[in-house]
Amino acid sequence: MNGPANVGMFPLNADALIDAFGMQADGLGLQAILFLIGVALVVAALIVVSVLKNRGNLSALNDGRVTLKRRRKGFSSFTLHRIANDMGLDRDKAKMLEFVLRNDNVTDPVKSLDSPDLMDRHFKRAYRLIEQTSISEGELNNRLSVLFATRNIIENYTDAVTVTSTRQIYDNTPAMVIQGDQNYPTKVISAQGETLIVDHPVNNKGTPLKVAKGSKVNIAFFTKSSKGFSVTSRVIGSMETMNRRILKLAHSNKIKKLSNRRFRRRQTIISSSFYLVNVDTTLGIKKRLLVDKRKFVGNIMDISAGGCSIKTGSPIKAGQKLKIEFFHEDNFSVAALGEVLRTNRTGFNTVMHIKFLKIPRKSLNFINAMVYEYADN
Repeated sequence: MNGPANVGMFPLNADALIDAFGMQADGLGLQAILFLIGVALVVAALIVVSVLKNRGNLSALNDGRVTLKRRRKGFSSFTLHRIANDMGLDRDKAKMLEFVLRNDNVTDPVKSLDSPDLMDRHFKRAYRLIEQTSISEGELNNRLSVLFATRNIIENYTDAVTVTSTRQIYDNTPAMVIQGDQNYPTKVISAQGETLIVDHPVNNKGTPLKVAKGSKVNIAFFTKSSKGFSVTSRVIGSMETMNRRILKLAHSNKIKKLSNRRFRRRQTIISSSFYLVNVDTTLGIKKRLLVDKRKFVGNIMDISAGGCSIKTGSPIKAGQKLKIEFFHEDNFSVAALGEVLRTNRTGFNTVMHIKFLKIPRKSLNFINAMVYEYADN
């Protein structure tokens, strides 16, 4: 070792001390010399320790820089694209997923993909950034279309929601009471107490459905992420409250999973209008769709990218094609071509379940933003 480390490496004998300091090594003089040498050795040792410590600090600083670089890197693009490939995302959707996660500084994509709430948070922030940075309406709608298509595929793939008990049902979850081949819309008011409390369903005359105490009832419900479940319960009783009639049902742990809906659905009440659409085949092979001028009205009760339900006093038979329109509060018009899949009587009205056949990209993006609540303040 060079430098200070060599201090004190000379022989400690009397003759050397006399030569080095030019004095007799009597008792007192020798003690003074040894004291000075001891001080020199301590100083040398402190210098050596300081050098080694500085080298250690430099090494730690370099390690810290490496750690910072790793943190900035976040996650491996290769790993993410492998996950995206397993989900069935094409190149554009895989790039969109990476954009969404990096925009929100995600370091653990697996953790985020396993959490619907985290994914919605990441996608909502990406949605707002796309709105702010798109340079044209065409670019905006193209990017949002890929964003929502990506989110929907991830939601259908992860299947993170598992319900094993009626006690896990959230308040205000839409449900159906099933009797025979009839479905009666209802809503879960509360599942937190000793019983499952739902709105008392009504028959096609608008009067409360007759259900005997102790009888069995079948209930179907869908979670927020459109996972469907069914359960058989038992009627505990019914009663009138201040503003509604309720039905009390027994809790159950025997939950059956239904086939999943393809798209997330949102409960809502939106005034809408619809028109009959007929197929004109008078021109031969080429078919034309003719929109009837008669206007019907109703309320959209739930909506998704795949369709909606409309409650109306003007029932339309299954198989009929419709043009559906509704206006947003900022006068944005949403229009779609749909087909009535089935109908259910509810009081004096009919609920039509409609599948979208054709819908403009801008309207579809608007519906998706509403369903996923990305456009909500």
